[in-house]
Amino acid sequence: MSDQAPEDAYTAEPFVPDRGGLAGLRRAAAGCRGCPLHRDATQTVFGVGDAHARLMLVGEQPGDQEDRQGKPFVGPAGKLLDRALAEAGIDPADAYVTNAVKHFKFTRAEPRKRRIHKAPSLREMTACGPWLAAELAVVEPELIVVLGATAGKALLGSSFRVTQVRGTVLEEEIHGRAERLVPTVHPSAVLRSDDREAAFRGLVADLEVAARALG
Repeated sequence: MSDQAPEDAYTAEPFVPDRGGLAGLRRAAAGCRGCPLHRDATQTVFGVGDAHARLMLVGEQPGDQEDRQGKPFVGPAGKLLDRALAEAGIDPADAYVTNAVKHFKFTRAEPRKRRIHKAPSLREMTACGPWLAAELAVVEPELIVVLGATAGKALLGSSFRVTQVRGTVLEEEIHGRAERLVPTVHPSAVLRSDDREAAFRGLVADLEVAARALG
């Protein structure tokens, strides 16, 4: 046996079960040590929603609130996303929601200070890829909404630029499956925008494209 820690291999592959559906995946993901991010995070934040959802929403990674509560998109960005989905005519309850990376990555300016989100590296995204592949295989969505640049890079490769393709329907092979995708900005980018109203309207417009693509 190698004395190498499993996280040093940077792959979740050994932790992903062959069967058990979403419930089995969620249980197994709770013990994932496929990359070093599990060390500092409170818990794994796995996807939630309808196992037969026609629409899958893929974000970047859990934030502070998500890490504490163990569910994706429960913080301010999640509330904004729910509002945007509703305005676009999509019931958030009908979607499966997950992230490209399942552990919160953060920095602290000082001990006990607020935890500040830090973007995951390509290596960390790649390590977590087997979980997203497993979710796609179980849910088999008709459409994936890609929320932001990190999710886009995780699904479509490092050359992905959200500004170039947002609001369009892409057809790509993802983890061995032909998928249709609509990229847009991450809702947290709307919250950071100087013109939040215009940014929100842009997000809604992109989600309306997704709603039409679903018919």
